[in-house]
Amino acid sequence: MNGTVKIIECPRDAWQGLPVHMPAEVKADYLRVLIAAGFKHIDAVSFVSAAAVPQMADSEKVLEYLDPPDDVEIIGIVVNAKGAERAIKSGNVQTLGFPYSISPGFLQRNQNQTPEESLEALERVGEMAYKAGLDVAAYISMAFGNPYGDAWSIDEVVDACDLLVDSGVAQISLADTVGVATPKLIADVVGDVMAVHDGIEVGVHLHARYEGARELVRAAYNAGCRRFDAAIGGLGGCPFAQDVLVGNLPTEMVLEELRALGAELPPLGPLESLQSANAEIARKYGAKVQ
Repeated sequence: MNGTVKIIECPRDAWQGLPVHMPAEVKADYLRVLIAAGFKHIDAVSFVSAAAVPQMADSEKVLEYLDPPDDVEIIGIVVNAKGAERAIKSGNVQTLGFPYSISPGFLQRNQNQTPEESLEALERVGEMAYKAGLDVAAYISMAFGNPYGDAWSIDEVVDACDLLVDSGVAQISLADTVGVATPKLIADVVGDVMAVHDGIEVGVHLHARYEGARELVRAAYNAGCRRFDAAIGGLGGCPFAQDVLVGNLPTEMVLEELRALGAELPPLGPLESLQSANAEIARKYGAKVQ
């Protein structure tokens, strides 16, 4: 399978767990540096309960300060119609990101929803997005296993994709929320999903220890994946993982590995200024960089 790889830069995922509040102006400034470096797809904000994710409570203000150019896709995470309404009203979001999961335990902990309630919410979000001319990207959390003892199989992942596609979703990201995926598992899951749903965009959002991350990227790419979520410096970890060294895939490493595989990559400028800004964010606001 050929085609340019789509890199989704994910500062929102990196920032949401920061223990120290990061001002909206600082977030907007960092997003500008990302855009200046050539990133065209940015998971930048979320419109969820401020009590659940206080770090992202100022998303409207961030986008107001940023005023992103028209050729940049800003993704805003929502879990219900209220969040979708906020995202649409902001006027600066092109894609609504909706988290789903085949783990009922995770859905309850993360979104206080049952699977049925989550799909109902997605249907409403999809209707609102369609009327507003926005896209919807869905994330399947715990797509490679879960720590709650909930049933898991590749067939269940494929079935979940069926439900999402039936709801009108054309972009699906398979998320290894707790960093349990192996290269073989990624190859099997991505391969089976793409065999059934070759008409949609299938990506991966992986959490991993740095030393094992390259093999995961390689497995996903060789299985046909052309959409990768990542964060500069691997900023941010996974609050659900037992291993504190598990975090987002570092964008620099993902690009390096994909380049070595001969992938067709989007044009990006030097990342040094981003790495410096990222290190400063980590120092000031309490994050870790891989």
